[in-house]
Parts: sequence; structure tokens; C-alpha cells
Amino acid sequence: MNHKALFEPTKLGPYTLKNRIVFPPLTRQRSEQPGNVPTDLMAEYYRQRAGAGFMITEGTQIEPRGQGYAWTPGIYTEQQIEGWKKVTRAVHAEGGIIFAQLWHVGRVSHSALQPEESAPVAPSAIQAEQAKAFIETGPGTGTLVIPSIPRELTRSEIKDLVNLYAQAAKNAISAGFDGVEIHAANGYLVNQFISEHANQRKDEYGGSIENRLRFLDEIVQAITNAIGADRLGVRFTPLFSSTDEDRVYIGLVESDPHKTYVEAVKILENAGVAYVSIAEADWENAPDLPEAFRREIRSIFSGRIIYAGRYTAERGARMVEEQLADLIAFGRPFIANPDLPERIANGWAFNNLNATTLYGGAGEGFTDYPIYNAQR
Repeated sequence: MNHKALFEPTKLGPYTLKNRIVFPPLTRQRSEQPGNVPTDLMAEYYRQRAGAGFMITEGTQIEPRGQGYAWTPGIYTEQQIEGWKKVTRAVHAEGGIIFAQLWHVGRVSHSALQPEESAPVAPSAIQAEQAKAFIETGPGTGTLVIPSIPRELTRSEIKDLVNLYAQAAKNAISAGFDGVEIHAANGYLVNQFISEHANQRKDEYGGSIENRLRFLDEIVQAITNAIGADRLGVRFTPLFSSTDEDRVYIGLVESDPHKTYVEAVKILENAGVAYVSIAEADWENAPDLPEAFRREIRSIFSGRIIYAGRYTAERGARMVEEQLADLIAFGRPFIANPDLPERIANGWAFNNLNATTLYGGAGEGFTDYPIYNAQR
């Protein structure tokens, strides 16, 4: 077997994972319209990739205001919960473990996506820069647009949002998910509260690092109370540099990212959450995360650590062997190779990714990538 470290079983909260290969959150924009409802096709997509030791769904918005891209699924209506049940049943039938990623884009949205075409909501009324939302322009067609100027959330609205996250976690458990992940990465709502660039509030949610982390802390506590800390993970993007490369969005670089995210991870440790997922810079020639940062995260966090980025199997296995990571996520390779763990274990060649079919559409580039045996 190649890269044996990736195939050692490990614990994640109450679950025993069969390997350390993760299928991470990947936006695919294929929910049923109207209603942003998960479909049979989505169930088949996740079922095909249930060979992963652990799976997290694409971002699923916790409320209508949380949507920044047309055709992404939600987890706040009964119809959506019923749709997700198809996914969880399909994954569990294959012996998989799957969490739902709870998502709210905050200011990275457009009034065309908002209820009554209102302004998006955010910690502060600061327009997102170097970011794009995606709106529908016709059946099955859409376009990228500059996000609308958001309005600042009131204190009471922030409390309501915390409750919406907790309710979304309960909905996920009702839909059969094994747990949930808070999307606190890539410049979306939770990340906006954390960031000194997006958050210029003067109340208890702004200013100091402690205050900017308060929203995250309250969500973690609310979900822990709702479903248990051992069924909760959190995703961050602790960027230490940025890029001028044209992207939909990558997130925000803080003046002291090391301190910011060490303090964020301490919140997770204090709550006893199951894992932290760290999405690294993934553009061409992006620098690695500083070694000192990786080692400090390992020293302060007793849960499982997931890394995602431009990982090869060799690099991922080395991170596990060095005990800096417990699990390694493979994004685009897993899209194109539904049997990715088998391919890694056996040294089989990979399918190439069709980048033109990543977002929207039907089965092409979604459920039609062949497994290795079908190619021979």
C-alpha cells in the first residue's frame, strides 16, 4: 500500500474513521430550484465518494440571507432537510461519515439573492473587495457580480444569527448528518467578524481580538449545547499572504494572522470541539503556512487537525507522519476521482478535472467521472 500513514484508522469525536483522507466542502451549485433543495443527483455524488474516511458537504446556507451564489443548497426548510436525508442515507449505506458545513456568506452576496432584494448583512457596512457573488440571470444561467454594499447587523440580530446556527445544527442532525462544521473561513460571515478589515464595530463584537472572536465563540457554544461538541468542527483560512490572481474569493489577511488564529483555536479547545480544519492558500506558488504556526496549533489543540490545500498524497502522508496533521483533505482530485482513496493506495493514475463543469449544470463533471476499474 502506498502512503500508509493516510490509511491508519483514527478517532474523530465519537466516530472511528477508516482512513485519514477527507472529502472537503466543495461548492458545486446543483441544488433543485426553486427552494435550493438537495437532489438525488447530489446523493449519488456524495455516495460515490464515501470511500473517504470523512466527508463534509458543500457549504449549505443556514438562512435565506446567507446565500451568495445561485443554486447552492440550504438547511433551513423542511424540504431541504428531506433532500439532505437522501444524501446521508446514501453515504451511510456505503459506511461513510458525513458532516454538514453550515454557511452564511454575510456581505459576500448581492441584493438579487436577498429576501425582498435587501442589502446583505455584515458586522460592518463595508463592501467586500476582490470578491464576487453569483446571481441567476435565467434558468440554468448566471453571472458573477460585485457584492452589494451590506448593512451592519444590530446586536439583537447577531443573537438571532447565533440561534440560527444552532437551529441549522439541529436540522442537520434531523437530516441524518453525523455532525456539522462551522464555515469560519474564506471571508464569509464568521470570518468577517474575526477580521479587523471587515469588522469595525464599536461594541462588544468589535475592536480587540477577544471581541472579534465573540461571534464565533457564541456560535460554538450554541451548537455545542444543541448537538454536542464532539459532533462539531470549525474551518479557518489563516492566510499569511494574498494574491492578485482573479478569484471569486479567498479571504482576508490579518495584520497578525498567527495570533488571531491561535486565539481562535483556543476557543475550540476550550469548548472541546472534535476538529479544526485549516484551508491553506491554494493559488499557484502560494507559500506554505509557517512551521511555527502549525506547531503551535498542534500544541494547543487536542482535537483532530485537518489540512486542505494543494496537497499530494506524499505531502499529506508526511504531515501525518510528522504528527502535524491527523487528516488530509483533497478537493479537486476527489471531484475528478470518486475512488480517490483506492487510487492513492494502489498508485493508480488520476482522472483529469474538467474545470468547465465545476459549478452548476447536471451530471456532467459531477457524477460521471469513472472509477479506475471502469477504465481498464
